[in-house]
Amino acid sequence: MTEATTDHNGLALKATALARLHSAPEILQVVNVWDVISARTIADIPGMKALATASHSIAASLGYDDGENIPVAEMIAAVGRIAAATDLPVSADLESGYGDPEDTVRRAIGVGIVGANIEDQMRPLPEAVAQMETVLKAGQAEGIDFVLNARTDAFVKAGDRDPEEVLADAVERGKAYLAIGATNVFVPGLLDERAVTTLVQAFGPQRLSVINVPGSLAPSRLQELGVARISYGPWTQRVALTALANSARELLAGGALPEGTLPLN
Repeated sequence: MTEATTDHNGLALKATALARLHSAPEILQVVNVWDVISARTIADIPGMKALATASHSIAASLGYDDGENIPVAEMIAAVGRIAAATDLPVSADLESGYGDPEDTVRRAIGVGIVGANIEDQMRPLPEAVAQMETVLKAGQAEGIDFVLNARTDAFVKAGDRDPEEVLADAVERGKAYLAIGATNVFVPGLLDERAVTTLVQAFGPQRLSVINVPGSLAPSRLQELGVARISYGPWTQRVALTALANSARELLAGGALPEGTLPLN
């Protein structure tokens, strides 16, 4: 067996493993990472089963604003370094695909990524469905069961719209993405229990992905409600930066480094 074949087989196995983690009764928590050292730190935590990147955090670490301002080549290089740093399956946040979702996903697979978030950005539904189809096509072309966490921005872009209309939009879009083969539907936003329950009932158990932010439902409750996956987006980087800022203030005030600081790098 050639080395290339071995690598491909390993990638296919990681994709299958990631899909199974999404469909398992136990909720999948992915603590988002943004570079090699954050990936290695999180991957070494007992019980961690998969990693997910955060596009916002990667862009910020490289000096770009969020929202596809980072060149796609830099994003692919960043997620590739993360995938190479761990044996865990890695799902990448690839925003809306940087103008060419199929090519972007094929390039991501080429550097070891086996799943991705892709944003619909509330494009007209037929256009958004076609966009998600190209992502699945890319996985098929590369011979793996690529894990598409199809993201609808219904809540993110809700503005002052009627909450019931927003929820109905999320349901309609999510069902359309699942119908073409998406693994899960990612509905970011501060969702209350009624919204989560409605979405799970519409999509089925273990098909909804959410982001947890300050004020979100607890992971244990989300698991009881049938949610598949929780991610944390840029909040994990914000936790790290808050600790850094607080330590700097303490040092400038004449204090010391925090007790219990570990040499993780």
